[in-house]
Amino acid sequence: MNPKECYNALLGQKLVDEFKKRNMEGFYFETRDAAVKKVLDMIPKESLVSCGGSSTLHEIGIKPALKKGGYNFLDPDDAQGTLAKDKVAHDALSADYYLMSSNAITMAGELVNMDGYGNRTGSLIFGPKNVIVIAGINKVESDLDSAIKRAKNEAALKTLLIFKKDYSSFDEVSKAAETACSQLVITSYSAIKRITVILIGEILGF
Repeated sequence: MNPKECYNALLGQKLVDEFKKRNMEGFYFETRDAAVKKVLDMIPKESLVSCGGSSTLHEIGIKPALKKGGYNFLDPDDAQGTLAKDKVAHDALSADYYLMSSNAITMAGELVNMDGYGNRTGSLIFGPKNVIVIAGINKVESDLDSAIKRAKNEAALKTLLIFKKDYSSFDEVSKAAETACSQLVITSYSAIKRITVILIGEILGF
C-alpha cells in the first residue's frame, strides 16, 4: 500500500474500534466494489430493503446491484409524485434493512446527519430492523464541531444543489440550507445493536 492507502486503512480500523464502543458494528474496505459485495452478502434475498437519498449510494452502484440481484428492494426513486414518495418513506420504516450514508463521522465514531424531510434521520433513529451506513473516508472529521460544520456548510448545500441549481450566490444557497436542512441528528450510541457502518477508502458523496 502507498502512504495514503496505509493511512486510510489505519484510520478505518480506528473507527471500527470506536463504533464497537458505541454499540455499532463497523467495517473498512479499500474499494467500493468490496464494500458493495459485503452489503449484498449481509442482506438475505427475502428481506425488505429500502434507502434514503444519498449520492454515495448512487456512486457505488448499490441500487442497481440490489435490483439485478433479485432483492426485495423498495427504491424511493421509483416513486412518482409526492404522495407515492411519502408512502415509500413511511413503508421504509418497516424495512428489514435500510441503507444510507452519513453527512459526517467523527474520529470518535459519532455519526452526524442533517435532514429536511426527516425520513432518512428518522429511519436511522427508529424503525428499520437493520441500518447500514455506507460512507467514504472523506466524511471523517476530527471532532464533533468539525463534523457539524461539514454537515451544515458542505453536505447540506451540495444536497440542495441537486434540486435547484440557479441560486444567485453562495450566501443564497447557504440561507436556503438553514431551513431546508434544519434537522440535526447526532448518533453517539445505539441502544439496540442495529447499525452497521461501512467505511470505504475513497472520496464519495457530499
